[in-house]
Amino acid sequence: MKILFAASEVVPFSKTGGLADVAGSLPLYLGTAGCDIRVAVPLYQVTQLLGLALAPVGSPFEIQIGTTFYAGRFFTALLKETVPVYFVRCDELYNREGLYGTAAGDYPDNAERFIFYCRAVLELCRQLDFRPDVIHCNDWQTGLIPAYIKAGFGMGLFDRTAAVFTIHNIAYQGLFEWGQFQLTGLPDWFYDMRGLEFWGQMSMLKAGIVFSRFVTTVSRQYAREIQTPEYGGGLEGVLLDRKDYLFGILNGVDYDEWNPATDPFIAGRYTARDVSLKRACKKDLLAECGLSKKLHAAPLLGSISRLVDQKGFDLIAGAIEKIFDLGVCYILLGTGDPQFEKQFRKIAQRNKKRMKFFCAHDNRLAHKIEAGCDMFLMPSRYEPCGLNQIYSLKYGTAPIVRAIGGLDDTIIDYTAQDGSIGTGFKFTKYTPEALFEAVQRAIAVYRDAPRWQDVMRAGMACDFSWGNSASQYLRLYEAACTRGGL
Repeated sequence: MKILFAASEVVPFSKTGGLADVAGSLPLYLGTAGCDIRVAVPLYQVTQLLGLALAPVGSPFEIQIGTTFYAGRFFTALLKETVPVYFVRCDELYNREGLYGTAAGDYPDNAERFIFYCRAVLELCRQLDFRPDVIHCNDWQTGLIPAYIKAGFGMGLFDRTAAVFTIHNIAYQGLFEWGQFQLTGLPDWFYDMRGLEFWGQMSMLKAGIVFSRFVTTVSRQYAREIQTPEYGGGLEGVLLDRKDYLFGILNGVDYDEWNPATDPFIAGRYTARDVSLKRACKKDLLAECGLSKKLHAAPLLGSISRLVDQKGFDLIAGAIEKIFDLGVCYILLGTGDPQFEKQFRKIAQRNKKRMKFFCAHDNRLAHKIEAGCDMFLMPSRYEPCGLNQIYSLKYGTAPIVRAIGGLDDTIIDYTAQDGSIGTGFKFTKYTPEALFEAVQRAIAVYRDAPRWQDVMRAGMACDFSWGNSASQYLRLYEAACTRGGL
């Protein structure tokens, strides 16, 4: 089966969130399953700064967007020496500090940037004479690709191609002023309530939803949630119309990178059979944070996250002082909303002996936090899938999560009453009080060493590798193809 995987970011070449992790992992597993898979991604400044040996492919090309002609060229490299990745180069559009914007906001020409990218993906197939059975599109930046196929762009190249579209986070919809629809080059009839029109704006995400054969999202629970007004972002009606073609497939994780038995960044490597060296990881993390070694017996909580409203940092801020009263320590790594950054700097300053805040992106430190903490705090307002709670399970670091989206799908709540072995601790109400009660419950179990060992080992035994998820995608691709394209 021939598959083109279109994504606006791909680890290790570019990343702002979980989409990049998926795009850097799923194609590898599809390749090992025998698929002829190619990946297409813009060539950003951050990618060029990696100093990769990129080989030019095909010929230079131009794409007209409105009255402007943009020049492009394709370059290629291998993802982990197996899967071809094709980079769309247009320095005028992509050679910038950020992928989608800066701290000041989104780039004002993001419509042009990703119209160009979507058109370039079709041009790439033409230049390679690659006729994919499936184009797997991801998030709003790729949403126009299914629309272009539906409109007949490609002069017959995609007559037998089915589009599959994955929503990684419905909060990001690619909304632009209605006048920018003219830049797409699509026929006028595509701009109506059955197409790209969304309350007087153009929605690239909606284009992907309505013009793809199948729509997926990144957990079963999130697939149900986005069909409701509370979590659908205004698109719940569109998704309800397509509910028979909407599927939740949980993201996998890369255990080659996130595994305490082989992790090169941590002080002691350990397995579920022998977790004794996790103590060395905790001591090492406390030292790195400048916290007293005497705190080794205290429960150590950690978070690694973008500091945004979605991730529940208002709950953490509202509960953290009471949580400190329970005798815990807290380590936070991440950047994001300047207001949250300022707020947590102040909290850390007031609680120097109990908290450390690293306002940064640091992969090395992220691994140390996963290995060194006892519990991982992730009280999201909504969470399509989430990856850090899955990493935490593998590291024997019990997640404390809100029962929402992928967090609900991946964590089994520990309840002493029914005698079951849970893998973490869940709460439902979006309040600081509910979060505090979950932390309090987790600490009570932590104080009972045999029960805590059960929680750790149950989490470490979980398998969320990509194999199962990739198999589900393959079955979906096959179903899309048997239905005869779009």
